[in-house]
Amino acid sequence: MSGSTAILPLAITMMAGPQILSALVFVTARRPVALSLAFIGGVAVGASAGVVVTSWLAGRVLVDVEPMGLGIEITLVAILLGLALWNLVQRDSVEPPRWLTGMMAAGAARAFLTAALLITLFPSDAVVLLTVGTDLARTGSPALAAWPFVLATTVIAALPLLAYLAFGDRARRAMPRVREWLTSHTWLVNVVVCLFFVLLILL
Repeated sequence: MSGSTAILPLAITMMAGPQILSALVFVTARRPVALSLAFIGGVAVGASAGVVVTSWLAGRVLVDVEPMGLGIEITLVAILLGLALWNLVQRDSVEPPRWLTGMMAAGAARAFLTAALLITLFPSDAVVLLTVGTDLARTGSPALAAWPFVLATTVIAALPLLAYLAFGDRARRAMPRVREWLTSHTWLVNVVVCLFFVLLILL
């Protein structure tokens, strides 16, 4: 996994959608640095735990059975294409999760927990973690070998905070607009993520 060229695309997929929206919400909250650091920590812990669990599970199930592995890939592609089509058809009614609206008043513990749960339980992230875990099990690599993937995911989660710290007032003015655009185009983000991950599976 450490040498895989798919590390960056997988990490981007991990943070696409409500994940990056949450990061933007926290960086525009009353305590942006503290909340963002807690969120980033939750992403790192969640991604690490997810890799450990999925690699352990993959090592005990059908990893070496190619026909079954192919069947899983076909099933994942079908599910992702179905989700992309549903988001496209329902684009006028697709809205971001309601819990996002309550994030502005969240504390550090909630920011950490939100990140950990999103990274491990959100459908697209669960698929990515299963992919990484299966790859580790097939190559006989330890979970520690996925550190570049965990690091890349964490860095992407930190980008809103880094922009906030680097660009000051300009970032403070831009972040709410970026957040609003992503919120109003949730359906488009979902479609792109689904199709992007389909390409990763097929290629």
